[in-house]
Amino acid sequence: MRLFHGSNMIIEVIDLTKSKKFKDFGQAFYLSADEEQAMKMAVAKVVQFGGEESVTSFEFDERCLNSKDLKVKFFTEYSGEWAEFIFNNRDETKNFQHSYDIVYGPIADDYIGLQIRDFKRHNITFEQFISNIRYYKGITFQYAFCTQKAIEQLVRL
Repeated sequence: MRLFHGSNMIIEVIDLTKSKKFKDFGQAFYLSADEEQAMKMAVAKVVQFGGEESVTSFEFDERCLNSKDLKVKFFTEYSGEWAEFIFNNRDETKNFQHSYDIVYGPIADDYIGLQIRDFKRHNITFEQFISNIRYYKGITFQYAFCTQKAIEQLVRL
């Protein structure tokens, strides 16, 4: 399968140490099977940081997702487990680290920081938190390649 990464630069070599911490599924290299979604991310990165809109394509053998060689976590829908996993990864006061090589699941809303703050202050319930962090443009999925072992499964095109 073909996966896409949107950025403000072409990705020649994937370096997980350059990936930001405290993202939906932790520090990882994020990709989408939807090239249009990746381009939207590239546009957003250019607005934030400057640079040039770039989408880098990778080939990935999806059979690896069911391999015993990689530890993979699937979230196929918005759920309490999904929201809790994102909360734990995004909460900068926690020292949460998961052990998955790849995590697949829905993208959370861009304003998740506000929702985390409101939930921690008990201004909203967990059910409201789940509802509020759903991506407002509809469900869109992402792949997070969290380890070097996972990164090695990607072939840059």
